[in-house]
Amino acid sequence: MFTRLDQFIEEWNGEAASTQKVLHVLTNESLQQQVAPDQFTLGKLAWHMTLSVHYFLSAAGLEFPAEGDWLEFQDQGVGGEQPTSATAIKDAYARTSRAMLDALKTQWSDTTLSETRMMWGMLELPVSAVLRMLIQHQTHHRGQMFVLMRQAGLVVPGVYGPTREERQQRDQQAHHTH
Repeated sequence: MFTRLDQFIEEWNGEAASTQKVLHVLTNESLQQQVAPDQFTLGKLAWHMTLSVHYFLSAAGLEFPAEGDWLEFQDQGVGGEQPTSATAIKDAYARTSRAMLDALKTQWSDTTLSETRMMWGMLELPVSAVLRMLIQHQTHHRGQMFVLMRQAGLVVPGVYGPTREERQQRDQQAHHTH
């Protein structure tokens, strides 16, 4: 549980950097990769994560600019379409993360973390729990993205340690230097 804003900010900065690392690997072609026709594509997952930052925290009362409309995107409605460029998604995520942190530093305090908010009209939570949910939500979707990235032939970057591909690359480099 976060008891100080700086605790969340420090953890968010690390998690956002990991997400940026993953988004950086995506290509425009890979955005269409999906497990099944009725499932999110890799691009939709990346865009969903970007829009979710605003969706979660605006529901908790934080005000900052949104990159798109989360509800329209979830409903596949007009105006809710994802960008077709991997770079555009990566840049939108970076802008969203910066805008959220700027708003957090000016609108909330350590005291805010223990306040409760009615989330989406159905769940009352402490603000600290909303922040934790946001990080866990992002981590959950990054894991889903790893599977689709491998299916798309992309090299998955290490987030909490080296990936199989990074270990193989390291082993090959070590083999060539001996």
